[in-house]
Amino acid sequence: MAHGLRLRQFAIAAALAMAACGTARTPARRGPDTLPAQLGDQEFWSLVTDFSEPNGYFRSDNFLSNELAFQRVLTELPNGGVYMGVGPEQNFTYLVAIHPKLAFIVDIRRGNLDEQLLYKAFIEMSHDRADFLSRLFARRRSTDLASSATVDALFAAYDEAPPSQQLFDDNLRAARDWLVGRHGFQLTDQDLAGLEHVYTAFFEGGPQLNYSFLSGNGGFRAATYFPSYEDLMTQTDSHGEQRSYLATEENFRALQAMEKRNAIVPVVGNFAGPKAIRSVAKYLKDHDATVTAFYTSNVEMYLFQQADDWRKFYANVAELPIDDTSTFIRSVSGRGFQASLIPGARANTRLSSIGGLEKAFHAGRIRGYGDVIAMSR
Repeated sequence: MAHGLRLRQFAIAAALAMAACGTARTPARRGPDTLPAQLGDQEFWSLVTDFSEPNGYFRSDNFLSNELAFQRVLTELPNGGVYMGVGPEQNFTYLVAIHPKLAFIVDIRRGNLDEQLLYKAFIEMSHDRADFLSRLFARRRSTDLASSATVDALFAAYDEAPPSQQLFDDNLRAARDWLVGRHGFQLTDQDLAGLEHVYTAFFEGGPQLNYSFLSGNGGFRAATYFPSYEDLMTQTDSHGEQRSYLATEENFRALQAMEKRNAIVPVVGNFAGPKAIRSVAKYLKDHDATVTAFYTSNVEMYLFQQADDWRKFYANVAELPIDDTSTFIRSVSGRGFQASLIPGARANTRLSSIGGLEKAFHAGRIRGYGDVIAMSR
């Protein structure tokens, strides 16, 4: 009798210990979600504000990606569900490949939220890709530039067009009116200044804007060893097909439809923070929705450099509803981890199972960033 009691006490203690440490779960396919077909303006802004954490720090403005190989995994991505990501425009290409019902872009910088809102305004306002690029770079559209033009032809045209201060002023005013007047978003003075800061980079950098766009000497200058906006948008997938969000009118229309449904929700949040990712997780669980893909860029590398932030991140990920297809999309540096597959590219894009990494984490098999990379294909 005493022996049986001790066994039961041991079992209870073991169960409590496992609960305290967190246990891996077995991902399971879910039924239909109850996500709304579109978000109202008030609901959208409530998600933005309620899920966001305080503005955090990153070493650069990160106006655009520097990941030249980001399209190489498009043919391997799952479809549907809910997308999560970080950073600026590379998310758009993943969105038009995955066709999720809803997306959350979680970034530590408030500046990324401002950039996402500027994109939202310009994408929604534009008739076609050429119109959008005219707004984005504040350059006048050529009268003979057709909607059906290839992405290479579009950028070639705007490479030749000079920036227009008048267009910059008009477009910035229109974007603010669109976001505040039409949508009713309660932008702070800091956000309004943030919109101008972001737009100034696109205005001065144009199609050759790149990741390292630094202020100095009375203007902006860009380092030449990073890919330009044009470079990124004209890359191809692993089959040699151009599939960026600006590659075709169909892709742009798909992205525009998501923006008009308020289905791309920018959130300020640290991956290791206590609120942003967990708030998204609760919202998705409440709607029986599943995360299909989570684009992390190379954020995990930085988390492993900051005490136990990587542990906090994976604990946050463990709250997300997933299934056996849920996939991490990550950028892996070619310097010391994996050799680049594209000449001139500084990193590769790799995939891994979210559920598989969770199991490895809870089993104690993740001790450093190299272990995460080893699980990426």
